[in-house]
Amino acid sequence: MYRAGALASAGHDHLIALHALTGTVYVPADVTRTSFEARIPVAEFTVDEPALRAQEHSPDFPPEVPDTAREGTRRNMLGEALLDAEHNPQIVLRAVRLESAGAPGSGGEAGGEAGGETRVLARVQTTVRGQLRTISVPVRYEFAAGALIASGEAALKQSELGLTPFSALLGALQVQDEMRVRFRIVARAAGAPH
Repeated sequence: MYRAGALASAGHDHLIALHALTGTVYVPADVTRTSFEARIPVAEFTVDEPALRAQEHSPDFPPEVPDTAREGTRRNMLGEALLDAEHNPQIVLRAVRLESAGAPGSGGEAGGEAGGETRVLARVQTTVRGQLRTISVPVRYEFAAGALIASGEAALKQSELGLTPFSALLGALQVQDEMRVRFRIVARAAGAPH
């Protein structure tokens, strides 16, 4: 998430991470009929981990963020005004529909593959703070080593999820509505070793 407002230079851009989620994925022979449900425990979000910030290799994400700034950001994010973690401990994602999106270098052919990787556009129903919304997310996936690996990156607005971005000092310091979401999810068959 990125800072905004007249006092943006007083804040810092945020890197929010989640290292584990639970859910179920059903993959039939026709992969476009795949369905999934994922549950994200909002209390497990981390804020501005130094190692992750260093991996960004960007001036927007210098590795050093004071502990007080990290703690304040996390408190605001989980607080009643934003995610309200006390009353809404999970974000739920459910597949509505998958559409073929082609693959790079495939000439735009639907469901094209490149190196075993396939691209789809996932229509996903989100439940955030008890509000249902539907978003579209580009997803790359492949089957490797007995697992389904899905990944992607997309711009997403907090307002699309029914959230009002954090703002302080009458808007002089605020978080931009748009955020970049990047994910990599590895799903294994029930009972398979990790």
